[in-house]
Amino acid sequence: MAGLSPAQVHKFQEDGFLVLEGVFCPEECDRLRARISEMVAGMEVPNHCRTEFSTDEEEQLRAEGSSEYFLTSGDKIRFFFEKDVFDKDGNFKVPQDKSINKIGHALHAHDPIFKKITHSPKVQEMVRSLGFEEPVVVQSMYIFKQPKVGGEVMPHQDATFLYTEPLGRVMGVWIALEDATPENGCLFFIPGSHKSGISRRMVRAPPGSVPFTSFIGSEPVYQDSSFIAAPIRKGGLVLIHGEVVHKSELNRSLNSRHAYTFHLMESKGTSWSQDNWLQPTPELPFPALYS
Repeated sequence: MAGLSPAQVHKFQEDGFLVLEGVFCPEECDRLRARISEMVAGMEVPNHCRTEFSTDEEEQLRAEGSSEYFLTSGDKIRFFFEKDVFDKDGNFKVPQDKSINKIGHALHAHDPIFKKITHSPKVQEMVRSLGFEEPVVVQSMYIFKQPKVGGEVMPHQDATFLYTEPLGRVMGVWIALEDATPENGCLFFIPGSHKSGISRRMVRAPPGSVPFTSFIGSEPVYQDSSFIAAPIRKGGLVLIHGEVVHKSELNRSLNSRHAYTFHLMESKGTSWSQDNWLQPTPELPFPALYS
């Protein structure tokens, strides 16, 4: 792939996102899904780490154990679950492979199949087209969006959680491993919303504090009519500006909506906030994309 055309670069700059069909072949998508199936089949999650993932702020901040498990996942591969999949004793109420919300946050570093896709020439050339000189990979996630139970992701901006100075240095790469439709929870965007900056940040609390994170600033109320759907077929890819407002609805269909996503930061001339929940570690500094 020769990278993005000038028209595609312009559209991304204007809208804050770009939908690209047919970037990866079905076989590449199936290899990622097969690898995840192996991980799920072999996962051993202690009861105290059986964490239900929520995008609701109050639920996140109340879940003390969940927060610690989440905050220390940046250099690991960990499992996060949908609501109401455990009984009171921490046992699964549903099949394991139907219980998971996502796996994160260092698939790109620890698994060779995901690392190969993350650093693929296709991705590298697209990122170069957008002017990234020294991009690094800061996190990665495999998102399941389970049939009938795949949770809603509330409107948000990625830079709220992955803050840099200056802003405008973070971008998401979202790969559809199955068709994503309005019925099964495709992404929705407010075009051009990346041009207004961010209105709030999630920051780490001082060591020993509970909750482990808090929000500063306030979240605007977004009108549903402002969002447009971005359906995409298996193998397609969506580029997501760090400040564009986006969301996804509940999966009300009988079909899952698997996706692999990772975030990049232009490291040249950029300061990664020490208040971010995610921090590089001596064991895993943010790896260079162009390596």
